[in-house]
Amino acid sequence: MQPLNFPKYEFRIKNSQNRQYIFDGIRKKFVVLQPEEWVRQHLVHFLIFTKNFPKSLINVEKQLTVNSLKKRYDIVVFNPDGSIFLLVECKAPEVKIDQNAFDQIARYNYELKASYLLVTNGLEHYCCEMDLEHEKYRFLEDIPDFSL
Repeated sequence: MQPLNFPKYEFRIKNSQNRQYIFDGIRKKFVVLQPEEWVRQHLVHFLIFTKNFPKSLINVEKQLTVNSLKKRYDIVVFNPDGSIFLLVECKAPEVKIDQNAFDQIARYNYELKASYLLVTNGLEHYCCEMDLEHEKYRFLEDIPDFSL
């Protein structure tokens, strides 16, 4: 897999039946190592080991319903009170981040009401702080640290 715009982390990778798998510490299982999963696992490690997010508040690849359609979000980080601190959409490194990616995460956030949104392909990261009351957002220079 190609290097990404994250610090270097150690991953547990195994080969089985001509496929590579990477261990997901959140889901506590090996998952197929696809390009998007490579980005997802780097970001999870970044949130935990660099930004000090509690592992217990991170959720990966869960289903949600948007306009009666079943969708899956990539990563959600909860606040201790159960509200959502950060909603993340991961793309494979070869996928250019465009308006479609932002539209997708905005549709998800209509239901979830996260304080921050992040879209990344592992090479570029776009993070914004949401003002849900005024339906506005502000792009940030960096992904925020987690603080209680």
